[in-house]
Amino acid sequence: MKQYILPFRDFVVHPGLTVPVYIDNKTSIACIEVAAKIGQKLVLVAQRSWNYPTSVKDIYDIGTIGDIAQVLRMPDGSLHAIIRTTDAVKLDDILVEDGIFVGNATPIELQDDMHAEQTTVLRDKIAEKMQFLSLSRKFKMDKLRSVIQSYPLPAFIDCVVQNAEIETDAALKILAAKSWNEKLVILLEQVNLLVETAKIEEAINRRIQQQMENGRREAILQEKMRAIQKEMGEEDPEADTANLKKKIEKSHMPRDAKEKALSEWKRMRSMSPMSNEGGLLKTYLDELLAMPWDKADKMQIDLQTARDVLDSEHSGMQGVKERILEHIAVMKKTKSNQGSILCFVGAPGVGKTSLGKSIANALGRKYQRISLGGISDEAHFRGHRKTYIGAQTGRIMDALKRSKSNNPVIVLDEIDKMGRDWRGDPESALLEILDPEQNKTFRDHYLEVDFDLSNVLFIATANSLNLSNALKDRMEIIEIPGYSMDEKVRIAREHLIARAAHDTGWDINNIVIDDDAIRHIVQNYTSEQGVRELQREITAILRRALLENNAEDVRTEFTPEKIDELLALRKSAGFAKKIGFGVRI
Repeated sequence: MKQYILPFRDFVVHPGLTVPVYIDNKTSIACIEVAAKIGQKLVLVAQRSWNYPTSVKDIYDIGTIGDIAQVLRMPDGSLHAIIRTTDAVKLDDILVEDGIFVGNATPIELQDDMHAEQTTVLRDKIAEKMQFLSLSRKFKMDKLRSVIQSYPLPAFIDCVVQNAEIETDAALKILAAKSWNEKLVILLEQVNLLVETAKIEEAINRRIQQQMENGRREAILQEKMRAIQKEMGEEDPEADTANLKKKIEKSHMPRDAKEKALSEWKRMRSMSPMSNEGGLLKTYLDELLAMPWDKADKMQIDLQTARDVLDSEHSGMQGVKERILEHIAVMKKTKSNQGSILCFVGAPGVGKTSLGKSIANALGRKYQRISLGGISDEAHFRGHRKTYIGAQTGRIMDALKRSKSNNPVIVLDEIDKMGRDWRGDPESALLEILDPEQNKTFRDHYLEVDFDLSNVLFIATANSLNLSNALKDRMEIIEIPGYSMDEKVRIAREHLIARAAHDTGWDINNIVIDDDAIRHIVQNYTSEQGVRELQREITAILRRALLENNAEDVRTEFTPEKIDELLALRKSAGFAKKIGFGVRI
């Protein structure tokens, strides 16, 4: 005998319960009235569709059968009914007759283990899990406890399913189970899944709340900081940001550089002053503003002044000084740095680096020196990308920033000592820097804007001609020969003795040394083409003389014999130290 089927939306009810229903759908009302009229049981099933189902596929084949205990027709046409459910059933051969679903209902046999000890343990475990779930789902745990105490197990299962909002498929799986133990196991799995989901949601919510609190805390602290800064007469970050924009707008950057700076300023303004990226952008803008875009040393070139400076600071080297003066004359005529880049090549101590400083003094320009010894990374010239931690500009841009001028004299010292490895070829970057046709638009990786290097006077130094052909082609090689004996004596007389006296604290008037004594030092205690070793030996005899006179610079005549005596003691002390006697001077 076919049973009438009443579909409900997202509604799974268990057997052994009295269920009140409210219906305002005409087809459902007709179904209840027909079943009640002939005294037939009614099957309650869940439906898949949102509206009243129109086909057999729209309803599930598992439901609960029950008796209609009461039907009450309301004035508005709706219907209230009370149904006492008795069994879970399996439906088959479902048909639609006059818009009402009917089908064969086969009861699902249920093992009677309701009062088993394991069943009770499972129920208590579910209740324990629901205690945690009640905190997130906001339902009253007291209701569940009263159900456990006053109602049978079906009411407990139904209460958990409804309050935990278990999905329809899982609820039907529980309904179709053939023992109470199996029902509770499935229910516990679903509750555990909901608990774990709730824990994840709680962790996410806690993290969001913490971020919001941190943001609120930062906002409060920033407001307090502004108030404190205002009381102390300091500028607040907002005013500092506004001032930074004014500096950018008033700066003499090229148009492209100014657009780049304003774009980065807009990004910085949208960030918190306490954020790392905001600090990096602030540093970047400060670097851009610190560059000498329009600052230059504008001193009139005077060839006689240049000659006097070179002669006063360097003895000998007449050919080298004449070539330098020729270069300066071309610069005066063309009012630019047109001409070859000079590269001084010579042995250590012949004055290559100091010549670069003298040229800067002769031109009235700032002087910067960049040592290239051991450089093997292209980033030393081109800088690092500002996205890297610890990024900074290259050495060329750094030298310009330190000199606060866009036309200094930059000495590239020991250009023959550059290396090359997997980090890049620094020589390729140097070739661009030294090329007058390319260095007008030199781009540092950190600044990311073009800078004109054509006003910079580059001078290179090297100990040997161990250079690539490309580098040699960029520069004019000027070889500086070693000094003659007379030149060394004159250099010592004009420069080295005074420098050694200054380094050791001597009064130069107490130092008596003639030219023969200086020649004696050069011939017997030095073996270089330059004068660096001669400087060290003169300094050594002054130190030794101080030691003999109890650190007093007593007027002393340094004859060849006296020099031999002083230097012999120094050499013997040095030998004793080498073989382990521990003698120090």
